[in-house]
Amino acid sequence: MNISKDLYASSLALLTDFYQITMAYGYWKSGIAEKESVFNLFFRKNPFNGGFAIHCGLEYVIDLLKGFTFTEEDVAYLGTITGNDGEPMFEEAFLDYLRNLTFSCDIDAIPEGKAVFPHEPIIRVRGPILQCQLIESPLLNIINFQTLIATKAARIYIAAKGEQVLEFGLRRAQGIDGALAASRAAYIGGCSSTSNVLAGKHFGIPVSGTHAHSWIMAFDDELTAFKAYAEAMPNNCVLLVDTYNTIEGIKHAIEVGKLLEKKGRKLLGVRIDSGDLAYFSIQARKMLDQAGFTDTKIVASNDLDENIITSLRTQDARIDIWGIGTKLVTAYDQPALGAVYKMSALKNQKGKWDYKIKLSEQSIKVNNPGIQQVRRFYVQENGQPSFMADMLYDTQQSLDNNKYKIIDPMDQTRRKIIKPDGLTYEELLVPIFKDGQVVYNAPDIHTIRQQTKKSLAALPAGVKRFINPHSYPVGLEEKLYKLKTDLILKLRNLVEE
Repeated sequence: MNISKDLYASSLALLTDFYQITMAYGYWKSGIAEKESVFNLFFRKNPFNGGFAIHCGLEYVIDLLKGFTFTEEDVAYLGTITGNDGEPMFEEAFLDYLRNLTFSCDIDAIPEGKAVFPHEPIIRVRGPILQCQLIESPLLNIINFQTLIATKAARIYIAAKGEQVLEFGLRRAQGIDGALAASRAAYIGGCSSTSNVLAGKHFGIPVSGTHAHSWIMAFDDELTAFKAYAEAMPNNCVLLVDTYNTIEGIKHAIEVGKLLEKKGRKLLGVRIDSGDLAYFSIQARKMLDQAGFTDTKIVASNDLDENIITSLRTQDARIDIWGIGTKLVTAYDQPALGAVYKMSALKNQKGKWDYKIKLSEQSIKVNNPGIQQVRRFYVQENGQPSFMADMLYDTQQSLDNNKYKIIDPMDQTRRKIIKPDGLTYEELLVPIFKDGQVVYNAPDIHTIRQQTKKSLAALPAGVKRFINPHSYPVGLEEKLYKLKTDLILKLRNLVEE
């Protein structure tokens, strides 16, 4: 089976939930398929009980939408779907509509690598309601997963405090798609390399790796195996020392290191993959230093995450490089981000915007109306910019540029006055597509990774805490908050009547 030919065709228009197709048919049948609408993609709660998330996945979105079209094969397949009466579910005229559909939406998005927070639009889609609806599921699929993994990687990067983090979760990832997307997102989040060679080729991520326990077991004894590996890979010699006995393994690694030195080569590192990592890393450091191998790095692996790394550091573990697999690429402690995609505005027959809102008994599920933008304010601390607050505002409403009041959408008693004098700010949503054409010059993956580091450096320390993090101020500008409140009351009164 040729995966790239059979699965990754030029069009992925059918990568959607069936109800998106049935709603598209309903819009077409009702004569409102071309009605202009606005949808926002956002999440409601920070992942991992943390204080932030790192946006990731936009490049995938761009690639998807650049090739968004229904092929003859797509349309033919839809024509085979029948209803419960055995008749075709979709009229031939609708299938012709899809066949001739040209993507024409405007897309604005927060660039990848930037820190993002609950309730603020990460992606804003504006265009014909039928098209906006069709792309909901793939956008959520992409952003939910990659943002989740990038955030996990960023947390691990924070825990490592500048030490290298290697991602090698390929064998534990959720399929081929999951492995490639996870490697990309992990690198953006802060990992320095991946073991996934295909990801290295495809995305330009540095690759790294040594050998497995099976290499040792393929030889008569550990020392012979180490010597053979050093002979084969003298410029990449990191030895896995815990196959039989970790302390003996370190001794054998030192012996091989001395042989490498005689040839003008170096023992780059030893890796410990089991047991008490704190104890064995401390012992390894003592033994290596005493033998003169002060530059040899100690690599640790074995189901690590940010919490275990933090614990090992408090135990004075002497680990230089962290190898992270399962708990990173599977987002082990939270399997989904939970981002949603909600309509916030729809043009009426007079060409004016009607703002839309979904009501719920759970306040967290009441979305924000309007054509939203996110303004991020910065304050200078020690000569460096630091996040101060994010303000969601409606682009159709004027702003008082002398003073802003923002109100937490989940708690109206939490308010913040922002006086812009002396502050800098940026508008986070930037144009990606205009009338269906790409207008965004996407940065390379290394630049995106640097953006993540820049975001993390600007985040207040309390927001980056793993336990009970500080809640970063994100609020609705006062006029938008009032608009939302009035709309809620209006709709509730209609229900009560």
